[in-house]
Parts: sequence; C-alpha cells; structure tokens
Amino acid sequence: MAKQTLKVVIKIGSSSLEDEQGYINYNIINRMMKTFSLLQKKDIDLVLVTSGAIALGMNELHLSSKPKDMSLKQACAALGQAKLMEVYNEFAAKYDLLLGQILLSHDDFEKRNRMLYLQNTLKAMFENNIIPVINENDALAVEEIKVGDNDTLASLICPMINADLLILFSDIDGLYTKNPKIYDDATLIKVVNKIDDSIFEEASSSTSKVGTGGMETKINAALIATSCGSDMIICNAKEISSLEDIIFKKNIGTLFTKQNSVIPSKEHWLIFKTKGKGSIVVDEGVEEELKKDTKISILPKGILSVQGEFLKDDIICIISKEGELLAKGKSSMSSFEINFVKGLPSSKIKEIMPYPIRKEAVHASNLVVIKEKIYGRIIK
Repeated sequence: MAKQTLKVVIKIGSSSLEDEQGYINYNIINRMMKTFSLLQKKDIDLVLVTSGAIALGMNELHLSSKPKDMSLKQACAALGQAKLMEVYNEFAAKYDLLLGQILLSHDDFEKRNRMLYLQNTLKAMFENNIIPVINENDALAVEEIKVGDNDTLASLICPMINADLLILFSDIDGLYTKNPKIYDDATLIKVVNKIDDSIFEEASSSTSKVGTGGMETKINAALIATSCGSDMIICNAKEISSLEDIIFKKNIGTLFTKQNSVIPSKEHWLIFKTKGKGSIVVDEGVEEELKKDTKISILPKGILSVQGEFLKDDIICIISKEGELLAKGKSSMSSFEINFVKGLPSSKIKEIMPYPIRKEAVHASNLVVIKEKIYGRIIK
C-alpha cells in the first residue's frame, strides 16, 4: 500500500515577514524556501498562506501606519503583493521550487461551484509539484466579501485539501495562560484537546501594528481546522528551520488536536464558510426543538419575523427572540415570501399565495443546528 502524502497548510504573519525597520525579512524567507525544498522531497504537500502585502506596500510608500482610506489600503495591497511574490520567487528559484499565486475572497468559499474549482486547482498544483501561495485579494476585497484575516483563511483551506496539519507561524511561541508580554508568570500551553470558553478567555485579543489578528483569531482558526479533522500548531516563526520537527509534533509551540467527531462537510461549509444574507426569528417551540439538537424543517407557522432581505436559496441564520443564533440553513423562500406567510399553518399558505412555493422556509436537509454557542464567535 502506497504511503499517504502528508498535506500541511502553513500560514506566516506580517510581523514575521518584516524586520525591525519594516523591510522584508529576507533571512526568514530564505530559510522557509530551503525547508520547503527538503520537505517536498519527502513527499509532503505544502500550501503557504501569506500575510504581508499591505504592510510591504505601506513600507514601499513610506507610510508609518495602516491607511484608513480603503482605496489607499487596496493600493498598498496591490503594490505589496507584487513585491512579496517577487521575493518569494527569487528565493524559491535557489531551491528549484515552483510557486503559484492564488488570491481569494470569501465568495470563493461561500459559492460551492467556485470552491470546487479551487479544490481542483490545488489538486493539480500538488500533482505538478507547485506550492500554492495564497493570500486574501486585499486589492479588491470590500467588507462584504472579506475573509477578514489569514488565520481564518488558512483554516478554511484545510478541509479543501484534507490537510493533516495547519501551522500558524507568528511572533509568539504559542498559547499562554496569560499575555506573556505583560505577565512574567505566563506559561505556555503545550496541548489543547478541547476548545471551549476557557481557551478563548486565555487568548490575548491584542493586535500587532501590521497584522489583522490577535490570539483570538488563531483560536477561531483552530476551531475551524480541528472540526474538519486537521491538527493545528501555533508557534514562533523563528522556528521555521525546524518545520519538519513541527510537522511531526516534536513539542514545539501549542498543539490543538483534531476533534474525535468531525463535522460532516456540508455542515462544516454551512457553519464556517457561509455568511447569512439575513435572518428569521422563530418562536419558543422551534427554539426548544433546535436546542434539543433536533434537525427539523422550519415551517412558516413557527416564524415570528424576518430580518434583512434575501432570495430563495440564500443562506440565512435562524435566531431566537433574544437574538441567540440557533441554526443556519439554505432558505426555500425569499424574505418577501416568508414575510407574506410567516405565522401561518401550511394548509393556509396555498390559499393565499398566487403561485406555488415550498411549505417549509428551510428544509431539514439544508439546515445545521449550531450545537455549541462557541461557533457564534466566528459566525456573527
């Protein structure tokens, strides 16, 4: 039986790609490409998710802080991304590596046909020994289609390639019991087997001057990755030469172990990769059933109100009267139609609608119950 190829997603943050003066850290990129070359020869497929485009563009334009103007920020991204790939390719050539650039937005995950095209592209790149270099398309991204941070982006790649491991390289050694930059008695947590509220409480939400994520985004990424069957490690970018030891879990950084019960792919897609176009508020009876983890169809009779505008087949959130996220699903009706029939029993709908529609607002097969409140940290 052929040995299975390991698949590893590696994310490196802006702060790790810059030196103290804000210039590209050529040394760390050289070490990274040298290590990639050794790993590729050992039959390990790699994906590099890279930050740094906006920060490098800022440096090229001699800006001391991230622009508030969106168009200038996007111009920095365009300039910086070109510079970043130029440097990556320069060092990749030294080690006979082939790199391929992919720029993504949230739509590439939310629209399933585009997600399939991306999966096929990644597969073809692996088959031809091309290392995908992925970044968010910051030059064009607006709020509605942004992934938001590259920790999350890297975690969303994991189920697409059935990754064995996600590694988040940063300027920190891992997850600590307290912020180590403030508290001398902070200790490194070596292994996390379950992500719960206590883990989020221990995470620092501080943001670096060039990056977009703090420790909390890394915990979100761990939640996404481990729920699809990938392990995840947070460690310092200074350890990049020890990448092989990290891959084989030689006690470097903080390891988040994959969950024993993996979320099915369609549910994982609904929970983590889709954004609700609107919401429906349901009554206490529907809320009670959903909190029992009962996978039910949402009928108009149990709907109290509609929030936002959406079309048939859009993804929507199902919330309680108190605003608690209960479920997500693909709507069988538009917001206009639900507003027209909400609160009515199924027998009455045919009488008042001028054209035939489904009897359920969200069918059970297109609904996922949000089993733990913690998922709402990512979704909302």
